[in-house]
Order: sequence, then C-alpha cells, then structure tokens
Amino acid sequence: MDTILLLKALILGIVEGLTEFLPISSTGHLIIVGSLLDYTDEQSKVFKIVIQLAAILAVCWHFRERIGKALGGLTNDPVQQRFAGLLIVGFLPAAVLGLLFHSTIKAYLFNPLTVAGALIVGGLLILYIERKAYHPRVGSIDEMRWPEALKVGFAQALAMFPGVSRSGATIMGGLVFGLSRKTATEFSFFLAIPTMFAATLYDVYKSRDLLHLSDLPVFAVGFVASFIAAMLTVKALLRYVSNHDFALFAWYRIVFGVVVLLTAYFDWVEWAA
Repeated sequence: MDTILLLKALILGIVEGLTEFLPISSTGHLIIVGSLLDYTDEQSKVFKIVIQLAAILAVCWHFRERIGKALGGLTNDPVQQRFAGLLIVGFLPAAVLGLLFHSTIKAYLFNPLTVAGALIVGGLLILYIERKAYHPRVGSIDEMRWPEALKVGFAQALAMFPGVSRSGATIMGGLVFGLSRKTATEFSFFLAIPTMFAATLYDVYKSRDLLHLSDLPVFAVGFVASFIAAMLTVKALLRYVSNHDFALFAWYRIVFGVVVLLTAYFDWVEWAA
C-alpha cells in the first residue's frame, strides 16, 4: 500500500472531522486540500463519501442517548414524535432541491475558486448576522415549531453550493429565525443526521462502480481519523457556543478564501479544476 496515499487519507480524514460541524464548510476544505494534495481522482470521490459518513456517525454517538430516547418514543411519546416531525420538515428542502440540482452543482461548482468565493461571502454574512441585535424567541428544540424548522431547512439547502457550509447555514439561519445560539447549534447537529445519511447513501449509489476492495486500507485510515476528529470538534463547539459568537469563524473564512484567490491570481498554486 502506498504510504503517501495513506498519509493523504489521514490528512483529509482529519480535515473532514474538524470542519464538518464548524461553520467553515467541510466540502470546501476537502476540495481545496484535496487539490493541494493532488488527490482528485475517481477514488477520492468515494473516499470523501466514506469520511463524511464517519463524521455523522460521530454525532450519532455523541447524542446517542437523545437519539435513543427519540426512537424509543416514536410510537407513544408526543414529545418525541414532535421532535422527529421537526427533523423531517427541516430535512425536506435539502432533499428535494438536492435531487433536482445535485449533479449540476457537482459538475460546475466543485472547484477551489468557487469555494474560495463562497467562503468569503459566507464569512461576510456571518459577521453581518452576528452584529445585528437579534432577540431569541426559542430557547430549546422542544419550543420550536414547524415553520421555524422549515425555514432552517431552506437555509441548510444553501449549503449545496460548496463553500457555504451546512452547519454555518443552519446555525446562522436559526439565529435569524429566532432560535437561541445553543438551540440553533443543537438543531444543526440533529438535522445533519438525516441530511448527511441521505446524501451519503445517494452518493454511494451514484458511485457504486468506483468501489473496490483494494481501497479498504485507505478508506479505513480516513474513516477513523474523521470519526475521532469529529467527536472532539462536536464537544468543543458545544462548549464554545455557550460563551462566544461565530465571528472568529467568519474571519477565518474570509482570510482563507482570500489566500486561495491570491494564490490562483499570482499562479503560486495550480488549482485543479
């Protein structure tokens, strides 16, 4: 097995786990870092699906008690039925729009320069939202109603554009629509579960001809790295949002996006199309 390829898998797994639930776009980072590492072949497409699955399994493990409680109460607990209903409502916009535009977006927008532009624009929007004097009306997920879940779902759908960030769109959308910072962050995590599972299954089906047993060691390294990094990130982010806003992530997005555009403009890096 190629040691260099395993090292690339390790790096990209860590990148996925660290960025999936932060408002900085994991897809965008994988596109940029994958281009830097010259890992953009057919195998890399399936690899990125596998490490994304690892990240969402990390969230499932972190919230395993809450998820178990929800599943156990689906048939007889109105509170858990309502919680499941909110997730379904929030999931629908991304599901419908994803089926309609997924292939087109992947064909034309999955490149480092469009990602850099989206990172900058998204960062500016986060700064704008954070500086507005919002007064949360919803203090917990149990207080949410279906219109709020639907609005957050439409915000999540914006993340089909690479570089936007699914977590960033849902958390910032939640703040705009009256959710407290903690509620918006937690709902973003829970909404990621059906959304990312559906996206992963869809991508696996579309890429099934690219699956090869010989790739298992590479996928295993990336999977484990992504799972561990995601577990650490989820815990850290939940602690962070209790006392901080997201301005730091906004400035990171802007600086990172500008750096990528400058390297392309001055031909310092030959980015893959």
